[in-house]
Amino acid sequence: MPLQIGPCDPWPVELCCDLPDDLDPAVLGRWQRIASITLWRLSGMRWGPCPVTVRPCRRACLDAAPISFQAGAGAGPWVPYIGVDGMWRNASPCACRSSCSCGELCEVKLPGPVYDVLSVAVDGEDLVPEAYRVDAPGLLVRTDGECWPTCQDMAASEGAPGTFTVTYRWGLPLDAAAIAAVSDLTCELVKTCLPAGSCGPCRLPGNVTKLARQGSTVTTRQGVTVSDFDPTVVFASGRTGVPLVDLWLTTVNPHGLASPSRVYSPDYKRPRVTTWP
Repeated sequence: MPLQIGPCDPWPVELCCDLPDDLDPAVLGRWQRIASITLWRLSGMRWGPCPVTVRPCRRACLDAAPISFQAGAGAGPWVPYIGVDGMWRNASPCACRSSCSCGELCEVKLPGPVYDVLSVAVDGEDLVPEAYRVDAPGLLVRTDGECWPTCQDMAASEGAPGTFTVTYRWGLPLDAAAIAAVSDLTCELVKTCLPAGSCGPCRLPGNVTKLARQGSTVTTRQGVTVSDFDPTVVFASGRTGVPLVDLWLTTVNPHGLASPSRVYSPDYKRPRVTTWP
């Protein structure tokens, strides 16, 4: 599941359609939010950036070790274990190393994509930004020689002594194409609640004499054949029927993913997020 159930704020718009000068700003704002929610969901719920505060869990070295390693964890500074090749080895629980690292690399996983980090607090004290960095994919790495806490007081409120909190913004940034798409969809949605003919001509070409699509109902009058197509046929494919909007959706979510792809692991502890109050 994503960290949000919808965009945290309406996406910015740059309208290029004819709308009445006396249009109520509340009406425009309502449809702008609806257009943002619609495109956020149709594009795979990956767009932001949205702020979120999490209580991470750092995976200890022993959590990722073989069972035989964990069983002897109390044997002293050096712990014997059986490797995947069946050979006995000694390991130190204080020398957990990641790939390519010559020493211990202290890091926690943040659900992403991570746009930037706003603050990191340990025991109620904010760390300076120079004390950490973010490596892809969403790894918050401690760089000041210290390490992240292996546990914290989850019963305490955020920012209290004994806690570890990270506030960051997640989600892909909105580019010019995304803003153009939400602007176009906002215009079309606003027009649905305005009197006919009050906001410019229809988008259909003037010389169209026949329009036929799958699932349509065809009617003929005065020599002109027009089919009133069923919009659910378009919606079922994850599209809106607005060309510019569907062009953007095709480029950013060609396979119609409903949510960001993710990998599940029994060793990974997802950070805790407080949702109420």
